[in-house]
Amino acid sequence: MQLFNIPNLLTLINLFAGCMAILFVMGGNPEATLLCTVVSLVADFFDGMSARALKVSSGIGKELDSLADVVSFGVVPGFIFKFLFFDALTTHFPTLPDFWLTFISNLGFIFALFAALRLAKFNIDTRQSDGFIGLATPAATIFVVGLYQLFNSNAYGLYAIISIPYVLFTTFIVLCFLMIAELPMFSFKFKNYGWKGNELRFGFIVVCILLLVVLKLVALPLIILLYILTSIIQKQIAK
Repeated sequence: MQLFNIPNLLTLINLFAGCMAILFVMGGNPEATLLCTVVSLVADFFDGMSARALKVSSGIGKELDSLADVVSFGVVPGFIFKFLFFDALTTHFPTLPDFWLTFISNLGFIFALFAALRLAKFNIDTRQSDGFIGLATPAATIFVVGLYQLFNSNAYGLYAIISIPYVLFTTFIVLCFLMIAELPMFSFKFKNYGWKGNELRFGFIVVCILLLVVLKLVALPLIILLYILTSIIQKQIAK
């Protein structure tokens, strides 16, 4: 049984970056959190690709990938929501008793539970070989990390909106639901790199780049919203 190969090492890099991201969230460092999340996303994207290219796919690689993803794309956004809930509650309900402040803030970790359910479902769902059923945990994490950046930078004055507890909790509930929802979504798994058959993927990537150039980090949650809407529209057109 080969434990150390390129795909597994990439998965371990994903896990290590996720552990580091947790520390940076706890330390209130959104920029470093974003950097670690990007490392996790890149490593997660290339571990499966390298396994297929090198023909070293294995059961242990699949299990290791899920374990790493639970941390990087489950626990990390859970920590972020804990921070966001705490900040929003102390801002809008300054007299809230410490017990309830801590208890409600810690509900952010429920995100990790739904992420674990999503990953377990993905591992046994044979319908998800070419696409996804429900919002993938990396996509949900991109949204949460983007929200974290907006929360701290107050870009375009959005802090006043997203720090409203009702808005924040509604967003949290919707994201948790989308991860386990029976909602078909397209994936970025390229079977080849030609234009034919990949028109949607290439087009979406171009739009994402343009949004990032124009809006910078503000674009992250917007990109995920666009991804969800595009998947829904694609499904309706395919009917």
